[in-house]
Amino acid sequence: MTRLQDFMRRIPHQLLSASLLVLMAPALLSAEEIKVTTYTYKKVGNLEIKLDVHREDDDRVRPAVVWIHGGALIMGHRAGISGRVKKAALERGCALVSIDYRLAPETQLPEIIADVEDAFRWIHEQGPTQANLDTSQLIVSGGSAGGYLTLLVGHRVKPRPAALVAFWGYGSLVAPWYAEPSPHRRHQGAKKLSRAQVQEEVSGPPISDSRKRKGNGGLFYQYCRQHGIWPKEVSGWDPKTEADKFAPYMPVRNVTKDYPPTFLFHGTEDTDVPFEESVGMAREFKKHGVPHVLFDVHGGEHGLGGGDPKRINEGYEQALEFVLKHVDE
Repeated sequence: MTRLQDFMRRIPHQLLSASLLVLMAPALLSAEEIKVTTYTYKKVGNLEIKLDVHREDDDRVRPAVVWIHGGALIMGHRAGISGRVKKAALERGCALVSIDYRLAPETQLPEIIADVEDAFRWIHEQGPTQANLDTSQLIVSGGSAGGYLTLLVGHRVKPRPAALVAFWGYGSLVAPWYAEPSPHRRHQGAKKLSRAQVQEEVSGPPISDSRKRKGNGGLFYQYCRQHGIWPKEVSGWDPKTEADKFAPYMPVRNVTKDYPPTFLFHGTEDTDVPFEESVGMAREFKKHGVPHVLFDVHGGEHGLGGGDPKRINEGYEQALEFVLKHVDE
């Protein structure tokens, strides 16, 4: 029996029932009981790329849940953690590891993915000794671009995680929703942005934490979506003429029977990352016999805004049950 299975078996059965509103119960741990330690897992030039380990302040070896932040690969940082995921992990005796990675467009897609792979290499090689982590059955989760990276981990990282939970993520990088101008109000705003307006926002040195960027990465992302150039800006490749270069970085093109069990959580009215992205991943999982769940929130926007709170809570319950089932196998 792994340490993760041992931790999970100690949870009273009634806490795992479908009636549990995941993470809505009172916290079992106080903030004072949680220690956050920052580690540098990689250095590129003068840039230190870091991860945080959140865990109870003791020397006990604890199973690990890895969180990957979102932000269109342009924004975000390791402190941007889902409160529900963090609480679920810590209350069940796990450590939560949240990683930074270099951000676009200052850094391009292959190097971004290399950072994520190197973060997992550090977790497996250094995590047990430096942070008392049991990495035998990692659970990986993330939202939006973090959901994309979570899905990417499923085919690029070895050993493979025990389970993945992707919140409103995507499996393709060349589909029209990203490679053509967005029609949605959230991207178009009051007026069209020009290259001259946004270039200075992202003209600095490489960063792995958007709080260190002098400019506004969100404005640059809006410009990319207005003009349908996000894939090219984050990768350097034209999706219309160089689509083959994206293939190794597209989860939807790399599903095999060995892909980890995956829970997909998505709103049906998402105008930032279409619900169809999770549908496409589910289709590939079914084709290859990969255990999976596609949980939809009717009317939910990006991040599930506008969705029925009861349905959303049900999704988090099912995600937890899915993970517990597959780490217990």
